[in-house]
Amino acid sequence: MAQSDGTSHEMVEIRVVPVTRANRGLVASLQLAPEQIDFVASNADSLDEARSDRDARPRAVMAGDCVVGFLMYEAPRDDDEARIYRFMIDRSSQGKGYGKAALREVLGEIRGLGHVRHVSICYEPENEAARQLYRTAGFVEEGLDEDGEMIAELVLAAPSGR
Repeated sequence: MAQSDGTSHEMVEIRVVPVTRANRGLVASLQLAPEQIDFVASNADSLDEARSDRDARPRAVMAGDCVVGFLMYEAPRDDDEARIYRFMIDRSSQGKGYGKAALREVLGEIRGLGHVRHVSICYEPENEAARQLYRTAGFVEEGLDEDGEMIAELVLAAPSGR
């Protein structure tokens, strides 16, 4: 997905790729703005969690050749729901449309799995930027979970008969 980087007229391709040994350190070093730190678990903690959770699918968000974000989701084969439970864009790369493009890309990846019919995402209710991003993508807020996080859900369109 081509995306303007906001600083020039060049277009940057936004991709979501598996976290590998080669990009793991870059993912772990991404930072949120100070006022966002309480909204998301650290990437290093998330990557450690992914090592012991076989359903976790950690992904680096790439803008061209640069790692600009991180997300993690699960989509067990025996469930028609995917859950995006980590999503962040590095503070130096925010405000450029990368989050919107990355969300579009990961939803395409999830659709491509074939067995998922709806996607849930959770976020801190005070995180207005996340709320707007997910609402724009079609997520509908369902209410708070037991940890006080907002749960929003997106129903995926049925695959076309092509």
